[in-house]
Amino acid sequence: MVRPDDLATAVRRAGALTAAVLLGATLSGCAGTDDAPPPSSSTASATTQTTVPVTSTPVTATPVLPPPYVDHATWVDTAVGPSLQIVPTPAGRRTENPTGDDIAWAEVLQMVPGADTPGMRAQFDCHWDFARLVEPDKPSWNIEPQRPVVTDDVMISTRCNPGFAEE
Repeated sequence: MVRPDDLATAVRRAGALTAAVLLGATLSGCAGTDDAPPPSSSTASATTQTTVPVTSTPVTATPVLPPPYVDHATWVDTAVGPSLQIVPTPAGRRTENPTGDDIAWAEVLQMVPGADTPGMRAQFDCHWDFARLVEPDKPSWNIEPQRPVVTDDVMISTRCNPGFAEE
């Protein structure tokens, strides 16, 4: 069984798309493997040959696209308080750059220096790691300084919105 904190670690190390492919392969490789009986030597024949068609789709790697990864970031007032709306560039939505999250966060801090408060980077990383996969065309990634600092497990289980509903 894959634990969420193991998945989060794998995503950060291998890149979100790569980890999703690996997770899918791991889960599909586990399905039904214990249900099939072992071949019986009395029914197996050296002259019997079975052809199994290959129907898998080839996996193509997403290129490492160059920055910038953030188009703009703007503070807005919402019903729950201030929210930083981060709008990624097309490259920021698709790159598999292993240091892309650090580069993009540095871009955010250049645009909005006061954004580096407790929990904000964790919310950003969650959006970088998962929102790009789950909802790649989401108009903005909204992070709020008033959200609690939580574990990776809680961050993932709340879909990057710990403490209260998505704004």
